[in-house]
Formats: sequence, structure tokens, C-alpha cells
Amino acid sequence: MKLPALVPGLALLLVSLLPGTAKIAPKVIILAGFEVAEDTGDAPGEFQYWAEREKLTGTLEVKGAPHPLRFNAAGLYASVAGNTRDKTLTTVPASELVMALCLDPALDLTHTYWIITGISGIDPAHGSIGSAIWSANVVDADALREVDDTEIPAGWPYGLFAIGTMQPNQLPRPSADAGGWGGATITYSMNYALNPALAKWAFDFSKARANLADSDGLKHEREKYTAHAPARTQPQVLMGAAFSTARYWHGAKRTQWARDWVKLWTNDQDTLSNAAMEPAAYVGTLQRMAEKGFLDFKRVMMLRGASNYTMPPPGQDILSTMGDESMGTAAAFESLHATGSVVIHELLANWEKYEKRRPDETPR
Repeated sequence: MKLPALVPGLALLLVSLLPGTAKIAPKVIILAGFEVAEDTGDAPGEFQYWAEREKLTGTLEVKGAPHPLRFNAAGLYASVAGNTRDKTLTTVPASELVMALCLDPALDLTHTYWIITGISGIDPAHGSIGSAIWSANVVDADALREVDDTEIPAGWPYGLFAIGTMQPNQLPRPSADAGGWGGATITYSMNYALNPALAKWAFDFSKARANLADSDGLKHEREKYTAHAPARTQPQVLMGAAFSTARYWHGAKRTQWARDWVKLWTNDQDTLSNAAMEPAAYVGTLQRMAEKGFLDFKRVMMLRGASNYTMPPPGQDILSTMGDESMGTAAAFESLHATGSVVIHELLANWEKYEKRRPDETPR
């Protein structure tokens, strides 16, 4: 049977779907959080530069997924959970996308590398807009206890604290008398710890090779942050913890809470870098699917681009920057592709080395 070569990789895809043939085995999968309308040809979201610049012209429909997989002949696949056309605002599609991919019988993901990517707010104490950040820890802060700040006991910095505790900045005791969940023993973590050695490899490899663009516009915005020297630096490739909440928070007080929460759940081993909505939904579902044998969780990476700061500059009203990602979104999209693409191209070009052995365990 002669297969048409209408789309790069189409013949491989069709052969893979024939009865008795091998499964499709993506080498790298990129998962983004949102796109603006079309995948290509219009205003970009987190997905468009990957689809356009990596020539992801092939399309594979996956049952149950909110968006098809796009791919190229080199073995790079990508998808996106949300779209600005969606009528609901939720992180649930990120979990749906991962589960649909893992449960598709046509896919073999056991040696696939994953890069979860998207824009985020950056702590001005960590870096500047336009930067790209690799993370070894993704800290979830959606499940917690909350008391309104007007009702908190004296001395509390805020009314947000862990389930199983009775005040901020405490870890729950692993005992039945800790309270919650019907009196059952509570043993849990709010941190999804990724492979730190792989994150460090991606950071080192891309920092030495990626060129992040700067501009007068970025400089104008960052120079406002006179209280934070890191916020005034040129865009850089960085490392730091990714913070994840479905709630879009903003301001100095909530930034301090996020810093404390990251330190709490990483045992002071990591610091807050950036905050976004869907990272925990992605990596949490990937971790669960990995536990069932669908993928190797040690091959999961997190890359965020800094589109805005998590607080306003000194002396500026908090609502003046709340939700304003215009200052660095275009630069963040560029930095994400510039940083992530060098890692992806290394994996694809040297697949015979990285298929069975990860870069962090491959002799150099």
C-alpha cells in the first residue's frame, strides 16, 4: 500500500494506525495552557509559535482531548488545553488533555519527554519580565483553609493555611487528630517535585544557547520596580519554583504568602519564581498517570515565560497592574520558544542517545 505524503509525518501516522503495527511514540510533547482563537495566522497565545515555527502541520485527533495533537515528522507533538473562545474559565481541560493522551491506545508515551509551557507572573524579587524559567518544583495552592483577613487572629500575616493545621506556615501533622477529611490520618504534599537533575540540565543547556530579546518597552516597565534589583535586569533564563492556583491573585501581601507557601512545601529547598493557573493541573495529572505506567514522570519539565510581575511597582495602585499582562506577554512568548526550542531540538537530533537514557543520566 502506497501512502500519500501530503503532510510531513502523515505516512508514519497512518502506518502506526494500521492493525498490528507499532504505536505512535512521540519523542517530545509540548503542552500549553491557552491559545487565542486559531492555532496559526492570528494573534498568538501560548501555543501558536510552537505550531508555526516548529511546522506542526500534522494533526491527530485524540478522543476526549479538548484539542488535537499537532505534530511534525521529527517526532515533536504539541497540544493546548484552553482557548479564548471557551465559555468557561477552568483548569480542568489540562487534566482532561493529559488523561486523553495517556488513555489513547494508539499512543506509546513511555519514553516521551514533556514540556509544560506558558506565561506567568514573576516575583520581582526573582527576576524580570521577558525571562524564561525552568522549575524543579510545581507548588499547588488551591487546596487550603481560608479565613477572611478581617477576621484573622492577631499576629497572623494572612488567613491562608494548610488543611490539617490551625495557623499559617505550618505543615499538617500526619495524625488522625489533625482534623479534616472525616478525622482520617492526613498525609499529603502540595508540591509536585519534578526531576531536579533534568530541570538543571535544561536550564544549563538553554542558558548557554538561548538568546532572549530585550526592548525599550521592557526596560521602561522594569525600571519602575525600584525596590527589587532582580526585577530590573534584562530577560534571562532562570530557575525557580512554579506556583499554581486557579485564583488570579496579585499584590505584595499575596506574593509574600506565595513565597512562604513555596518554602513550606519544599522544606526551604526552593523559592518562588512565578505564578500561573494551570501548572499543577498538568503535572498533577501526569504524576498520577505515571504511577499507572503510562509515562515516565522523570521526563516531565516545566517552562514558564514571565509576562508580568506579581505585584505593582512601589507607590502604584494595586489595581493598576492587576491582570495587566500586556507589559511582557509578547516577550514571554518569544522567550518561551527561544529557550524551549534549543532543548527540544537537542532531544530530537540525538534521539538515539536520549530515547532510553535521559540527559541527566547520559554520560557526557
